[in-house]
Amino acid sequence: MKRHYQLIVFDWDGTVMDSTAAIARSIQAACRDLGLDAPSDAAAKHVIGLGLSEALRQSVPHVPDHRRGELVERYRHHFLSQENAMPLYDQAREVIAELHVAGRILAVATGKSRQGLQRAMQVSTLHRYFHATRTAEETHSKPNPAMLLEIMDELGVTPGNTLMIGDTTHDLQMARNAGVDAVAMTHGAHPETELRALAPLALVDDFAALRAWFLE
Repeated sequence: MKRHYQLIVFDWDGTVMDSTAAIARSIQAACRDLGLDAPSDAAAKHVIGLGLSEALRQSVPHVPDHRRGELVERYRHHFLSQENAMPLYDQAREVIAELHVAGRILAVATGKSRQGLQRAMQVSTLHRYFHATRTAEETHSKPNPAMLLEIMDELGVTPGNTLMIGDTTHDLQMARNAGVDAVAMTHGAHPETELRALAPLALVDDFAALRAWFLE
């Protein structure tokens, strides 16, 4: 791995795990359960990466405050019913393992809940590779830089030695706000044109391309 960053921080949904469609469907199904107008696919995908409360607030802004708890509950019902069927992206496991063997410090910064991330990491068996994790329910949601700043502080790594890898503009904006370089994965939630506008170091289509980028 020729490109050297001491710390590499991954987003999870839409970056490591192929869960974008399931999240969007769960938001839409939760709305239908409550008799609400469901957001479009694009609107539902745009909020992926944010904490759940913020994601639902942005994608379904017309929900009365007293029904937001119901919407969260119905979302979780639909998402959990699909959770065990969500695969990792092709070669995600192999590339993460290679980075680990190469001596990189790995971490996760995600909009998932703590329990949701723990389940996903245990089921995928990727937990063994990561030294630190932050979720949106423990600190500020993206694009606030708090998750990255806290991870770097915990692991004793400077922004100049840190790389963020994500699939959304929320990830890229968080990295920019933290003074951290970023690579965008185009196989996730946000369109390539939106990702390119934030000028990441690279845009890669998949983990094979990410490996090639590290080896350049």
